[in-house]
Amino acid sequence: MEFENNLKINNGIYTLPEVSKILRLPYHKVNKWLNHYWDKKLGAVFGEKYSWTVDNTKAISFHALIEFYVLFQLADAGVRTKKVLEAHIELSKDFKTPFPFAQKNILEGIRTDGKKIYFETEKGIIALDGSKQFNLEFIRVFFRSLDFDNDFLAARFWPLGKNKSIIVDPQRQFGHPVLGLTNIYPETIYNLYKAGEPIDFIAFTYEIDTKLVKDALEYCEAA
Repeated sequence: MEFENNLKINNGIYTLPEVSKILRLPYHKVNKWLNHYWDKKLGAVFGEKYSWTVDNTKAISFHALIEFYVLFQLADAGVRTKKVLEAHIELSKDFKTPFPFAQKNILEGIRTDGKKIYFETEKGIIALDGSKQFNLEFIRVFFRSLDFDNDFLAARFWPLGKNKSIIVDPQRQFGHPVLGLTNIYPETIYNLYKAGEPIDFIAFTYEIDTKLVKDALEYCEAA
């Protein structure tokens, strides 16, 4: 299994505040999951860490970023973290990847009867018991917001959905969210708008459609 735990262009680089912002997850949970579960508990099994240090802060790769969303949904359904980690280890070994929750086959194979969550794989079914109702639609919406590569690992993420232009691609701008086919950061557009520039003027200045400007504002305001 190949870990993505160093500074490499196509891996993407996401600090914990950026993970929190992109996925709309509480920072304290992201910090706890990475330090106590991903790096320590899973890391102890595989002899690796999922993170590395950039400018005195921890950073993770694109695939780890994707896994955090799935973990949040499982935790929110009341699944014990120990059980999630056990499932992660088993699926990692079956699919020979340190990022099974970023794997197309796994995300496609998630089923639920409300409280019990099933991962259907060719090698059998892994079941997790939750204490709350599990809303499978959250995972389905998330799945539809992903593109996958030839190895069935997540390759790109559309945080507002594919009908919007914001895209997170680890092969572009180190994985920072950008506008469509451009390399323009949403924050650049948002800061101009907050400074009083009209939407039409911003679109004209950057030679982009007004829809891209509005998508950038939606993304930043939601964050």
